[in-house]
Amino acid sequence: MKYAEIVLNVPVPGTFTYISDDDGISAGIRASVMFGRRKMTGFIVAVSDTVPKNCSVEPDKLKKIDRIIDKEPVFTEEQIHLAEWISHYYLCTFGEALSIMIPSGRRESEPLLTGFDEEAASYTAKELSDEQIKAIDGILSGYRSASGDLAVASSGKTSDNSTTCGNGGTTNVTASHKTHLFHYLYGKTGSGKTEVFLGAAEKILSQGKGVIYLVPEIALTSQVVETVAARFGKTAAVIHSGLTGSQKLAEWKRILKKEARVIVGARSAIFAPVPDLGLIIIDEEHDNSYKSDNTPRYHARQVAMYRAMQGKFPVIMGSATPSSEAWKLMEDGTIVKHVLTKRLAGGKEPDIEIIDLNNPSSFNSKNPNTTSIASMAGCISPRLADEIRETHSKKRQTILFLNRRGFTHFFRCNTCGFELKCKNCSVSLTYHKNIGRLICHYCGWSVPTPVACPECNSLDIGYNGFGTEFIEAEVRSKFPECTIDRIDTDTVSKKGVLQEKLEAFRTGKTDILLGTQMVAKGLNFTGLKLVGVILADSGLHMPDFRAAERTFSLIVQVAGRAGRFFPDGKVLVQTYSPGTPAVSYACNNDIEGFYRQELEIRQMTGFPPYSRLLRLVFRSADNECAINSSESAAKILYQIYENHKNSLPPVEILGPAECPLGMISANYRRQLLLRSESMQPLQKIVHEFISNYKNPSGVYTEIDVDPVSLL
Repeated sequence: MKYAEIVLNVPVPGTFTYISDDDGISAGIRASVMFGRRKMTGFIVAVSDTVPKNCSVEPDKLKKIDRIIDKEPVFTEEQIHLAEWISHYYLCTFGEALSIMIPSGRRESEPLLTGFDEEAASYTAKELSDEQIKAIDGILSGYRSASGDLAVASSGKTSDNSTTCGNGGTTNVTASHKTHLFHYLYGKTGSGKTEVFLGAAEKILSQGKGVIYLVPEIALTSQVVETVAARFGKTAAVIHSGLTGSQKLAEWKRILKKEARVIVGARSAIFAPVPDLGLIIIDEEHDNSYKSDNTPRYHARQVAMYRAMQGKFPVIMGSATPSSEAWKLMEDGTIVKHVLTKRLAGGKEPDIEIIDLNNPSSFNSKNPNTTSIASMAGCISPRLADEIRETHSKKRQTILFLNRRGFTHFFRCNTCGFELKCKNCSVSLTYHKNIGRLICHYCGWSVPTPVACPECNSLDIGYNGFGTEFIEAEVRSKFPECTIDRIDTDTVSKKGVLQEKLEAFRTGKTDILLGTQMVAKGLNFTGLKLVGVILADSGLHMPDFRAAERTFSLIVQVAGRAGRFFPDGKVLVQTYSPGTPAVSYACNNDIEGFYRQELEIRQMTGFPPYSRLLRLVFRSADNECAINSSESAAKILYQIYENHKNSLPPVEILGPAECPLGMISANYRRQLLLRSESMQPLQKIVHEFISNYKNPSGVYTEIDVDPVSLL
């Protein structure tokens, strides 16, 4: 008889002991077990001949395993240790951590990339520029041992709370790690970062090691997937959430058997069980989709950095607009920066023009035959409309970009442009019509709705906001001669629709493509001439300290779609706030200037990367329950902190306050925000809280370590 320690995807800590008559069972396989009255899939993490010491049940009361699912292990010892780290760092259970890694499929289906072997044989790598060669050499230098393998000086084990794996702050790894493990490929859009990634991957593969290549979203980065598959053929595997459980299991087993050595995928691919892993690539590192929205709320970048430290191999991140955390770590020398400065496809930086929507002389037509001064009606200014028509007359294409999530209600004076911000947090206040107040969703501070502008006393005030469908209708009415399509989460929910729309635009069948941030990521279109940003500053009014960074990044990224292949690219940016740093720095292509200014603000306000955050969200179908739970939790957290105050660095507890999105799926939401100079005290306090606190019936608590969004 064997005793198996099994973990389950339940919010209950620890392992559960089951017995089996099968002497062939081992750690790494899945089993079907009864947990209470539920039949569940469990993950065997240890097997012994005697009752485990941590077993709290009498041996004669132990349940038998119903059925062994796998004939051979589907997860490794490394993944078991990784799950333990994730459970500790992100404050979830061992079973919740391990369950997100392992495919749910019971049977294998046909692997996805079996048809790429011939393409791989015919693929020819592009000739690299001197900058690209220098970047590859810089990333891989210092790793070659006498045997030709990569090598890094040993530096001792890093604690689970290492802030290197976090969103910012200081690091406790040695100079060897700081110099060699973490690299950033920073370069303008179209500068050839992908070829550097592939060149480095090729060198790692030649040494018998494996590679993980992360992209933000598979659906939006099909060009990268195709390039990787064409270059590496059957040695490539694709892992992402869009696969069925059986498809994912098939790819998973190819990886374990070393049949697949380059794993390309979205966030979840970071858990791939690659034997002899030698490199992790994180393309578009700044993208928020690398952060999980569900328990455990891990960040793929943090997991990648942890795996790299454990395995002593490099991580390459890349973006034209790094996250502020990554930029700060580059400044500190924790991450080594490699710079690409030239566009390699024959294009050049597009001309960027700001259209000031406050100024009729700016947003009106520049056509010399037009003498009348029109008021701004709708979303498309006369100036942008003229450029769209001219672009169409030359048989070229246009992308119109809008950040839909930013179209929320915010207070604005139409006379002086004043916007109400929180006195404590320097974030925009959100208008709540039902209570007639403007509220900060960080600390809860609020003010009554003003009847006049607090700055200039003007009565000409309002609350701005509009949506995608309205803009699409306007575009169709103004440009009936053009073929128009829209890409957002509403229009591409069906499988294959996004690829069809992108292919139609790529082949010139679509004249104007209207889209949200989906059109800002990793797309190259040879026929594209004009990019119009409908309202650049809309995202600035989100109640989030990262609002400026996101706005800046989106403008730079979407502008980077223009001028990639021809030197006549043009970008028109419509804005009510032309002087706002996020808009002005982006339009002037002053990347370093923006980060310098943004980091100064973050330091003054005490937000990451100069602090660490941990967020607790209490949600319930009953508003009173959500309110009471959050208030009770705040009192308990304060008491826990007081008990440990002498042994911990200072910790702030902000709130409770209503979440900016106060109701989702018929659940009311309240949040608490904990802030400190490092993550360890926050984890200690919250771990003690969840260990001794039981939610009232009907209330669920979300725990988000290093949140990237506070909505």
